[in-house]
Amino acid sequence: MEAKQLIERYRLQPHPEGGWYREVHRSAHQVVRDDGQHRAGLTVIRFLLEGGSASRWHRVIRADETWHFAGGDPLELLLLPPDGGICRTRLGPEEALRVVPAGWWQAARCLGAWSLVSCCVGPGFDFADFSLMRDLPAAERPPGVLDALL
Repeated sequence: MEAKQLIERYRLQPHPEGGWYREVHRSAHQVVRDDGQHRAGLTVIRFLLEGGSASRWHRVIRADETWHFAGGDPLELLLLPPDGGICRTRLGPEEALRVVPAGWWQAARCLGAWSLVSCCVGPGFDFADFSLMRDLPAAERPPGVLDALL
């Protein structure tokens, strides 16, 4: 199967961080975060990266995210914890799950023709909790990030 077929099959839309996505689940159960904001208990998306494309540096505050490999070629997931030091990991058939703690910067790149993953966020995802590193002034960006993924 080709990436374009998957985009059509799953009715994926362009994501602001890059790649293609569609929300497939939003829990009806609501939770109250420590800051008093209400969120769905859990959200799940399908997320597709085509060869040569990337998920730009981004973070989700106050919510953990799991990446679950679903098919295609492996991808490289880059994580930047608050104390610095980029962690690189490969997500694919051999290592199919990775947890990104709340507030950590993350980016990914497809290592072949296409990579399909499911991403689960809890408490549930809301664009109000999402930020792209490229939107920060250069002086506020963490040191050592790959500018190509901004």
